[in-house]
Amino acid sequence: MQLKQKVYTACLQLLNNKIQALQNTLHELGEGAVSDGKSSAGDKHETARAMMQLEQEKISKQLDEVLVQKAMLQKIDIAVTTEQITKGSLIKTNKGYLFLSIALGKINVEGIDIIVLSPKSPLGLKLMGLTAKSSVAINAITYIIEDVL
Repeated sequence: MQLKQKVYTACLQLLNNKIQALQNTLHELGEGAVSDGKSSAGDKHETARAMMQLEQEKISKQLDEVLVQKAMLQKIDIAVTTEQITKGSLIKTNKGYLFLSIALGKINVEGIDIIVLSPKSPLGLKLMGLTAKSSVAINAITYIIEDVL
């Protein structure tokens, strides 16, 4: 399996793990609300219930965001390779590897640190359309593109 495929798979697995964790948290909060409703009474009960509902809404929003990220990642055809950097490109630079897809931050695949960034990020926007041997500077850091995979 090529490095690009492994990076894509690692990103997908990371998102699936986040989704599972958020769903488990929502489930536990739901069960907590049911058991709390059986035992508590009065203002204290209402406050606890409101806090739990706010937490559920926050977790639900996070889950929605991760599901959107997963859908965006799954739209990328990583089998496509071009000389120009596009969404889905794995870019080897003098500063390490970058995977232009969604904003996930740093991951490690086979001992290699890879920054997973959005094409809409400041660096992602500057990279789009560039080719090997090009360079781009951002925040006083110059990235020299060694290869586009």
